[in-house]
Amino acid sequence: MGKKCSVCLWVLALLLSCLFGESAYAASTTIAKHIGNSNPIIDHHLGADPAALTYNGRVYIYMSSDDYEYNSDGTIKDNSFANLNRVFVISSADMVNWTDHGAIPVAGANGANGGRGIAKWAGASWAPSIAVKKINGKDKFFLYFANSGGGIGVLTADSPIGPWTDPIGKALVTPSTPGMSGVVWLFDPAVFVDDDGTGYLYAGGGVPGGSNPTQGQWANPKTARVMKLGPDMTSVVGSAATIDAPFMFEDSGMHKHNGKYYYSYCINFGGMHPADKPPGEIGYMTSSSPMGPFTYRGHFLKNPGAFFGGGGNNHHAVFNFKNEWYVVYHTQTVSSALFGAGKGYRSPHINKLVHNADGSIQEVAANYAGVTQLSNLNPYNRVEAETFAWNGRIFTEKSSAPGGPVNNQHITSIHNGDWIAVGNADFGAGGARTFKANVASTVGGKIEVRLDSANGKLAGTLNVPSTGGAQTWREIETAVSGVTGVHKVFFVFTGTGTGNLFNFDYWQFTQR
Repeated sequence: MGKKCSVCLWVLALLLSCLFGESAYAASTTIAKHIGNSNPIIDHHLGADPAALTYNGRVYIYMSSDDYEYNSDGTIKDNSFANLNRVFVISSADMVNWTDHGAIPVAGANGANGGRGIAKWAGASWAPSIAVKKINGKDKFFLYFANSGGGIGVLTADSPIGPWTDPIGKALVTPSTPGMSGVVWLFDPAVFVDDDGTGYLYAGGGVPGGSNPTQGQWANPKTARVMKLGPDMTSVVGSAATIDAPFMFEDSGMHKHNGKYYYSYCINFGGMHPADKPPGEIGYMTSSSPMGPFTYRGHFLKNPGAFFGGGGNNHHAVFNFKNEWYVVYHTQTVSSALFGAGKGYRSPHINKLVHNADGSIQEVAANYAGVTQLSNLNPYNRVEAETFAWNGRIFTEKSSAPGGPVNNQHITSIHNGDWIAVGNADFGAGGARTFKANVASTVGGKIEVRLDSANGKLAGTLNVPSTGGAQTWREIETAVSGVTGVHKVFFVFTGTGTGNLFNFDYWQFTQR
């Protein structure tokens, strides 16, 4: 009798869930970027040493390809940086919804990146930096990267997401480049294009003295350099100049504000530090010239361990987007959430940066809340499925679906209860009439369109059939109702089986 009652109660609960638009699944949990927060800016994969480019109303973030390394028993190793041979790219128009543009296979030595590596001479691609410059009347993009600690290379493209080529077939900067003598680590490039179109490259790091530096070497390592680039951005003019950055460790940065040039860097960890040069924080210097000399002014970003726990190195880039200043940096929040310890694996974060009237920079308040959404998303345009703010345990991968951007990605590893969500989509007063999605599957399932949470109001359900293959794409459409105004939109995936239910390429609503 008790068993019969239990079954009746289960059926009643299921009926009630259908009546009120509640699903009978348990929605997958987030990893580290929780709903409503903007940090970390992604958590479906890692990304270290971030650099930023603003272009045509979007901000693009380029990152070293931190990727988990495993022991033979399947446990996670400490990060050895062995997987840093690609550059991850993401972009956003609103600072909350980010599009995954996949990985640039930079390093190509010894068959790296499955033989698809672009720079055939390079074994690694650490700490990218990016610039755009108009050459012969056309915007050209320049991606600089470090071949471990031994030199700087450059790739070029006609768009911020590629495709990329190696214009010179060798390193742009090496230890034999004039002015580079004395640099311990020739890495961490930062490129800057001034208002007159002249390019400058900043790089270097490390502390001389081997395993036992003197206090003088800790205090003034003199391992940072700045060099002028040729008009083509792929050559160096003259000799590099030394930047006497006190307690320099790594991570060069450059930005310009109110006519002043700001050189910023990570302060080292050894020796006796005065109070204004705290270990592991981002310090900055200013000058009236991009080549210096620079004067130390202070520090503005504590080591991320001070905010998020775990410590680790500190790497940043300062940028202006839609008339606001920001700093993008990395910390070990995602790996810590997954494994209880960061183990050296980094993820990108963004917070606001404020310049004071006297030219100094305020201390950044790093946090999980991050930045607010700058504009509403238009759901009546085609939106790539790999554009989202939050997710419940999905992945992205390279797609063969037609009509997408360069290196098009799609959502995969979709299981019952997984989901993606975008922040603040504006459906207007009239609202939406239909929802369509481009999908590929051998199994099939459903996409529930829900408002404001994974268990929120059910606006419609798209039945995803088997399309005949995981890369056999088909556009499916369904009616939706009650979708007006501004909402977070959740696409909740349901189905049976233990494998990938389907792949998801793009979506779009139509208006009433």
